[in-house]
Amino acid sequence: PAELKLRNITTMDVRGAATWEALASRDASSRDAAMASLHQEVMRRVESVGPMPETPSGPSATTAPGVADDLSDILARVLMLSKRCPYDDVREKCVWLLRSIQDIGVRIPRPLGNGPSKFIPEKEILKVSKVDSRTIFEEAFSLGRLDNISLVMGFHPQYLESFLRTQHYLLQMDGPLSLHYRHYIGIMAAARHQCSYLVNLHVNDFLQVGGDPKWLNGLEGAPQKLRSLGELNKILAHRPWLLTKAHMESLLKAEEHSWSLAELIHAVVLLTHYHSMASFTFGCGISPDIHAEGGHTFRPPSLSSYCVCDIANGNGAVDELLADQQVLEVSGEVEVLMERMKQLQECRDEEEASQEEMATRFEREKSESMLVTTAEYEECVPSRDVSRHFEDPSYGYQDFSRRGEHVPTFRVQDYSWEDHGFSLVNRLYPDVGQLLDEKFQIAYNLTYNTMATHQGVDTSMLRRAIWNYIHCMFGIRYDDYDYGEINELLDRNFKVYIKTMVCSPEKITKRMYESFWRQFQHSEKVHVNLLLMEARMQAELLYALRAITRYMT
Repeated sequence: PAELKLRNITTMDVRGAATWEALASRDASSRDAAMASLHQEVMRRVESVGPMPETPSGPSATTAPGVADDLSDILARVLMLSKRCPYDDVREKCVWLLRSIQDIGVRIPRPLGNGPSKFIPEKEILKVSKVDSRTIFEEAFSLGRLDNISLVMGFHPQYLESFLRTQHYLLQMDGPLSLHYRHYIGIMAAARHQCSYLVNLHVNDFLQVGGDPKWLNGLEGAPQKLRSLGELNKILAHRPWLLTKAHMESLLKAEEHSWSLAELIHAVVLLTHYHSMASFTFGCGISPDIHAEGGHTFRPPSLSSYCVCDIANGNGAVDELLADQQVLEVSGEVEVLMERMKQLQECRDEEEASQEEMATRFEREKSESMLVTTAEYEECVPSRDVSRHFEDPSYGYQDFSRRGEHVPTFRVQDYSWEDHGFSLVNRLYPDVGQLLDEKFQIAYNLTYNTMATHQGVDTSMLRRAIWNYIHCMFGIRYDDYDYGEINELLDRNFKVYIKTMVCSPEKITKRMYESFWRQFQHSEKVHVNLLLMEARMQAELLYALRAITRYMT
């Protein structure tokens, strides 16, 4: 399958890569010329294949192997452009191209599912994409990708811009690691959480930058240098508090398989980026991209199971009725939360707890966070496609206190991102510390001063409680924070969602997403997921960078 996939990619893209790139150009005449070239290429292939076979997964009997598959891949991409391209002219011409080949008897693909997210109605996401994030989507598209993750992040354009800039730098700009190593590390990291969406994305990228297909047969097919990263990947994803300088030394002093310090920093940033991206992907219910496997089908729709108006609208009216009913049941939730924030602020102004009391409250919250169980669903068994990219699949998140295990509290006053981690990353991988810092700051400080339908609300107390609760679950303590605020502001449903998304994101379900903050808007829930993603990434980074610093000193 890997070799076949490589052939499918190269057949069209060696000749047509420039065509796809030109379709993302800001210059209308370049897009026109590219569209004409694409039209010619598609018609040439249609003529060589003839009518699409009844089982579109395989080539027709009269064509050379791979030709019909190539056409299917191209048509899937044309379908994606017809739905997702930020340029009206390209979208319209792709719709026309699909219709014209359908008219001559070729079966065309149609999207599966209801948009970029299984949790958020498509019309809400596309409404945002048409207005606030249009220019950023054009920028993302020109960089070669406008995926479903970006579309959902489009609720928050300022953050999306920073995220895309950082990710582009990590994957495509000059850096210590070669391009295929970067994508392979992305595959390894995403696979730890069984995130097939991200694994598939980077399998394709890995092949497109010339990666060896044999590496995709399993971790044992990759070079020893990458295989040795498996232990760091495993601990960082599930129990980062166990990292020591010995783990770093084993990578930095491995004779001919050694990592340089700069390479290791690049690898650590990629691992933490994709672990946290897996959290966001599951937390927002991200669907496969239209042109990817699982995002489209060549089978005609079965009308018996659909109302035609539902197909046209892309959303079931039943879901909306149920959602309205839920909102009625929890009216007042927002007002209660706002009143608690007000009372906490008044208490803060009146008296400040002693250092001893603050430390006690942290230890209590840390202990209680251990008792919050992640989603109690059947264990997910990773598919062979995903599990081949990592070892020890049974290794997962464990609470600090299990089996009497004691992990010392990580005091931010002793090692912080601002004072220590930032400068270490910037020194060994220039500019990346700055990019990450901007992304952390935007996620943490992002506010529209709203809560559901209320305007002019200071949400800083709530944002800090969410961020610090995640760090508390990782044993990280801020001396100046009163951890008693967390129990006042985060209810049990919300804590279960946070812990599941950060520690075992593959267990997240739509019901869990809907069970917290039921009166809040989807954009506010996506904002929560950005906070969770960035807080998790920074927590992992702190443990890894501290271990590297200890090795260096």
